[in-house]
This record gives sequence, C-alpha cells and structure tokens, in this order.
Amino acid sequence: QVQLVESGGGLVQPGGSLRLSCVASGRIYSFNPMGWYRQAPGKERELVAVTGSGGTTYADSVKGRFAVSRDNAQNTVYLQMNMLKPEDTAVYYCNYRHVVTDYWGKGTLVTVSA
Repeated sequence: QVQLVESGGGLVQPGGSLRLSCVASGRIYSFNPMGWYRQAPGKERELVAVTGSGGTTYADSVKGRFAVSRDNAQNTVYLQMNMLKPEDTAVYYCNYRHVVTDYWGKGTLVTVSA
C-alpha cells in the first residue's frame, strides 16, 4: 500500500511564501501522476497542480505563483508557493494515482492572513 505524509503548512502573511513537502512510502512509480489539491472552508476539493509523465498542469488561479517539483529517488513531491493570497487559505492534500486508486495524505493547513 501507499502512504503519503505532507508537511510545511502554517501561517503566512499575504505576499509571503511557503514550501510544502509530501513524502510517499510504498511502491511508487515515477510515471504515475502525483499532485496537490486543496480544500478551502465551505468549498469542494480542487486541483492545484499535478505532475506526471506528460508534464505538469496548474490551476489557473496559481499559475505564475506556485511550482511543483518531484524527486523520484526519494519519493517526494514539493509545492513551492509564492505571492500567497488570502484566498489560498486551505487544507492542502498530496495525491498519488495508481490505475483506479487515488491515495491521499491527511493534509496540511495553510493560512494566509495579516
């Protein structure tokens, strides 16, 4: 089985930066996609960014501000978040997809507030 553990969330002021990390354990294939989703208060979970063999896709709301990187040797995926806005406040979840199964971490809270 696969387990995902996120870290790096916290409180940051508008315009600031945070770097989230997700460490995966179990059998991970580099050609299978991994990504980040978020769920804001009162909202549905939404895609932030996903990276796989076909490249990387970002939500329009984060393009130019967020960047995903992946270290396949260490089974770790990162989300660098810059120029943060209050509307980025959410619980951020790491995701790994294998055929018909989605694996999720427990999430890490990001709060953007002055």
